[in-house]
Amino acid sequence: MLEVVFYRDARRRLSAIDAHGHVELTRRGKDHVCAAVSAILQAAWLGLKEHVGLSLDAFKESGTLSLRWPARSRDDAAVKAIVATAELAVREIARQYPKHVRVSRRTEKAG
Repeated sequence: MLEVVFYRDARRRLSAIDAHGHVELTRRGKDHVCAAVSAILQAAWLGLKEHVGLSLDAFKESGTLSLRWPARSRDDAAVKAIVATAELAVREIARQYPKHVRVSRRTEKAG
């Protein structure tokens, strides 16, 4: 199961994305659903980094991808568009493959 969490801050702005697991519809590295979610999230990372110019708290290894962006950038229209589009796209994949992809929203704890 691939689980993707879209975090919102206390002001309800998207603030982070965490993805963990593998879809496992077929052997690892050949799974089109896992690859699609990975591509969407990596495109969001690239857009935030290269298009918007953000310094991200980011981590990626097999089965894990985490992105967090600074609070000061969360009202930026480009940031909002990139991460909201990623959320929409991943939710659509989860709708099509509910036994393999789970998407949730959580509020980040202040701190």
